[in-house]
Amino acid sequence: MQAPLHTPVMLRECLEYLGVRATGIYLDCTCGLGGHTGAIARQLTTGFVLSCDRDAESLEQARVNTLDCTERIRFRQASFSRLGEVVAAEGPTKVDGLLADLGVSKYQLTSSERGFSLMSDGPLDMRMDRGQERSAFDIVNYESEKQLADLIYQLGEERRSRRIARAIVRARPIRTTGQLAKLIEQAVPRTGKIHPATQTFMALRIAVNEENEELETLLGAIPKLVKPGGRVVVLTFMSLEDRRVKQSFQAMARDGRANILTHHVVRPGEDEIRDNPPSRSAKLRALEIL
Repeated sequence: MQAPLHTPVMLRECLEYLGVRATGIYLDCTCGLGGHTGAIARQLTTGFVLSCDRDAESLEQARVNTLDCTERIRFRQASFSRLGEVVAAEGPTKVDGLLADLGVSKYQLTSSERGFSLMSDGPLDMRMDRGQERSAFDIVNYESEKQLADLIYQLGEERRSRRIARAIVRARPIRTTGQLAKLIEQAVPRTGKIHPATQTFMALRIAVNEENEELETLLGAIPKLVKPGGRVVVLTFMSLEDRRVKQSFQAMARDGRANILTHHVVRPGEDEIRDNPPSRSAKLRALEIL
C-alpha cells in the first residue's frame, strides 16, 4: 500500500534543538507517518531512533516512508504511559533526546473510516489505538447532557457547549461523523471560516484518547527518560497543551533539573505555513536536562 505523503512540521527546528549526534539514541514519542523519525535516523551512524506511536496503522505507514534508513529505527506501538517500559526493554537506561509532536496524524485525518475528520462521513470512532474499547460513539450516545457540555467546554474551549450537548442528546442515536457535524452546524450556525463542529470534534478526540492524562504522564517522565545533557523538543497545536508544556518546563527549570532552550515559543516561518498549511498553529518548546 502506498504510504500517504507527509511533511513533518518544523523539521529543521526540531533537528537543531535536538542537537542530533550520529551515535545518539533518540525517542520519537509520536512517530505518525515517520517524518521526524526518518530525518533523525538519516543523521545517525551507530545510534538509533526508538519510534513509538499508539496507532499501529500509522506505524505501518511509517515503515514504508523510512525504508532507506529502517536499520536505524526500532518501531514500537506504545502510548506515553508505556514509554518507560519500552525504553527499558530496548537497552538504554535513558536516551539522548526526546521528540513529541502532539498533532494528529495526517493519515488519521484523511481516513474517513477512522472517524477523526468532520469533513468526510465515517463512523464515530476517533481511537488512536483501535484496540481500546471506548470510542467517540460511546461518549456521544451515552454520556449525560451535563457531562457532554462540560467535556466540550473544558476540552474544546467551546462556549456554546450547552446548546451543542442539548442538540446531541435530542438527536440520539448518532452514528457517523457526518451526522454529528451537520447536527452541530444546525444547532450553532457558522459565523466564520471555521466549521462550528471543529472544537467539539477536538474535545471528543482528546477525551477518547485521554490525551491530557497521557501528556501529563509524558511530562512527568521526562527526567527519567532523558539523560543529563539530553534534549527534549515538544510540538503543540492547541493552547491548552502548549500552556501545560510551558508550565512543566518552567517547573523543571526552577527545580534546577533543566535549562529552557526556547525562552520564547518558536513558530513556523511564513514559507513553511504557505507550503504546509497544517503547520500554522504549531508551537515548539525545547529544553536540556541537567
